[in-house]
Amino acid sequence: MQMKQRREKIKRSVLGVIFGIILLLALLAFFAASWYIRVFGVTGFDSILFTLMGGVGGTGGDLMQSFVVEALVPSVLLAVVIPTVLFILPKRKLVAYLGKKFRLCIYPLPKLLSILICLVLSVCLISSGAQSARLPEYLELMKQKSSLFEEYYVDPAATTIVFPENKQNLIYIFLESMEVSFVSTELGGGNDINAIPELYQLAKDHVNFSDNSGVGGFFSHSGSTWTIAAMVSQTSGVPLKVPIGVDGNSYGKSSSFLPGITNLTDVLHDAGYYQTLMVGSDANFGGRKQYYEQHGIDKIYDLLSARQEGVVPEDYKVWWGMEDAKLFEWAKQELLTISQQEAPFAFTMLTVDTHHIDGYVCEYCRNDYAEQYENVLACSSRQVANFVTWIQQQDFYENTTIVICGDHPTMDASYVSSNLTENYQRNLYNCFINAKATPVQEKNRICATIDMFPTTLAAIGCEIAGNRLGLGTNLFSGEKTLSEQMSLSNFNYELSKPSRYYERNFYVPKNK
Repeated sequence: MQMKQRREKIKRSVLGVIFGIILLLALLAFFAASWYIRVFGVTGFDSILFTLMGGVGGTGGDLMQSFVVEALVPSVLLAVVIPTVLFILPKRKLVAYLGKKFRLCIYPLPKLLSILICLVLSVCLISSGAQSARLPEYLELMKQKSSLFEEYYVDPAATTIVFPENKQNLIYIFLESMEVSFVSTELGGGNDINAIPELYQLAKDHVNFSDNSGVGGFFSHSGSTWTIAAMVSQTSGVPLKVPIGVDGNSYGKSSSFLPGITNLTDVLHDAGYYQTLMVGSDANFGGRKQYYEQHGIDKIYDLLSARQEGVVPEDYKVWWGMEDAKLFEWAKQELLTISQQEAPFAFTMLTVDTHHIDGYVCEYCRNDYAEQYENVLACSSRQVANFVTWIQQQDFYENTTIVICGDHPTMDASYVSSNLTENYQRNLYNCFINAKATPVQEKNRICATIDMFPTTLAAIGCEIAGNRLGLGTNLFSGEKTLSEQMSLSNFNYELSKPSRYYERNFYVPKNK
């Protein structure tokens, strides 16, 4: 009898462990998806897939802490408690009496019922997590194929691009999460207040491609809604599609990152430009270092090199690495150095203080608004404007074009839902300063992230045969963008589909 009880106890313990593991995975799927949507907003399953493939090394400490507290800890606790209660705890009977003759054993549950509860719960959790992450929508798209690239892609390597005799320097500033939405509704934005007055004024005073008659912006499409995807889209004219099992390209875990693409830095490299990239975090995060190194960049400045060069102490780390105030000062030093070279230069930098959640409050932030995020946005606006003013005071400015663009819509879902006007079309900030081209139609345009590639080359005085590169259109020209030709929704839908052309031509080097 005791042997039978012991065997039964062992069986239930084994079942408890097995279903504990199953439940842990299901609970993680549920809580992680809920956490991701709550923190990042609905960015599409492709961005989630990229995060899973690329890893989370280099992310901000607050984000990791938030994930552990809100997703990992409850998943582990429930994965331990539920199987323990159902399979492992000593069985002390709890009986409910229904009249004089009937009684019902409430606990312990029969073994088969415990198994059924775990399985049903696991299926429900996984299904709910998948729905939140839009996995079914993603899988449905994966069954289709788009002919968009076959019909519209223009290979920059096979396109005539003529540079001016005196080549123009380029300073390209990616502003983390910078939307036109942060401008007040009275000025064409979606907010109650204008949190970025200096950036608004810069856009008003210079070239700003807009979806309305005033200061506006461009649309962030599928495959451009997170930082590296935005950088790829703005510099190559194509979205970032995450490969699954294609030549081991794991986007940031290997040295191969869209080797078949010809992008902005490739074009500038072939034209003799000296090119640098400056970020305040670890450049390895998201594959940024791999992407830029593989496409003609000469030097990368990041948190690691800042420590090595004594820009910050060896153990320095705030937010995602180093705050923008230090980044802009470092940028000034390096621009003074590289501007002394004979070759024209292209300097790209990425800010970070306005990253969610709530942004980073630096020593220059003021407390002008009720929301911390708005105070950080306002501080970023002032810092960028001051940086532009400094550039304009330098000898090299006369031969330099400044391009300022938001990388992707903010992922601060809580701020967006609480502060931005409902149904407002969120668009990204852009400003072209000292451009060497005059726009045919600057306002009331429907343009997208991919259009920045040919538009940037036109801004530094290049003539592009056909005024199109990649899937992008030169906005200085009178050519219609693909989003204008097809409508935003149709264009975005086609971009979301898999593409055989993309897989065959961009995942492998051109010489293969």
